[in-house]
Order: sequence, then C-alpha cells, then structure tokens
Amino acid sequence: MTNKTTAEVIQVPNMLKLKVGGRGGIDMAAIAKAEAALKSLSGNFAQWLDDEIIKLEAARQAVRTEGLTAETVETLYLRAHDLKGLGATYEFPLITRLSASLCKLIDDPATRLSAPMFLVDAHIDAIKACVRDDIRVDTHPVGRPLVTELEARVAEYLGSAA
Repeated sequence: MTNKTTAEVIQVPNMLKLKVGGRGGIDMAAIAKAEAALKSLSGNFAQWLDDEIIKLEAARQAVRTEGLTAETVETLYLRAHDLKGLGATYEFPLITRLSASLCKLIDDPATRLSAPMFLVDAHIDAIKACVRDDIRVDTHPVGRPLVTELEARVAEYLGSAA
C-alpha cells in the first residue's frame, strides 16, 4: 500500500509590488524631482533649524524651572529626537549625531529621570555651538572630539547605570 500525497502550489500575486510601482524599477525622474524640490527649500533650512533649536532650549528651560519630571524630560526627548531626524536634512549631520547621543542618554523612560543634567546640558550646548559656529560634520577639528567625548560619556554613564 502506497501513500501518495499530492500538493498544489498556489502563486499569490505580489500586490505590494504593484502598489509601489515595482514593474519598471526605480523611477529616477521622480527621485530627481524630489531632490530638486528639497534643494529649492534649502534656503529655509537655517530658519527651520533655528526654530528647532529654540524648541530644544525651551524644553531645557522647562526642565530647569519645573524639574526633571516625566513630562519635561519627555518633551526634551521629543525635541532631541526631532533634531536627530532633521539635522542631516538641514545639512548638519553632526547635529544628527549629537542629538542621537542625547536621545540615547534619555531614551529609557525607566531611567531618564536620573540622567545627569550636566550631560544633557553639554549636548544641548554642543548642538547650539554647531549652529552658531557652522560646524556641520564630524570630520571638523572641533566637531570630531566634541561628539566623540559626548558619546563616550553617555556610554560610560549608561554602562555604570546598568
């Protein structure tokens, strides 16, 4: 007696590929158009970055006046997180890296209330100095040691807090 099992293979169409235009590959014209649009907005980057820095500073001032509470540190974290995403877009990849380090410092809601304020301040002051002195990249002779030291201090703090 033989037990033969038959199987049927069903090919499911890739609907995602159809929805994102996977038939012809990457639309280089669309990418070029998006890059041109971004370039046309680049004249506004300085003002938009200044606006973000003002929001970050306001969040720091709230921490100073109201104390390091769940609400104030959450606002501070959100402002830093925004800068982490926008720094490179605004042609300041160093600000992205500094903001990422600040986010890492206050990322965990369980421990963020014990974050050393001097280290938070150092990150914010570094971000502001980058804008003031036009230090955009981590290869800058001031930018490199600045970001390297802050990242090392965050790693040291988080390592000792664990």
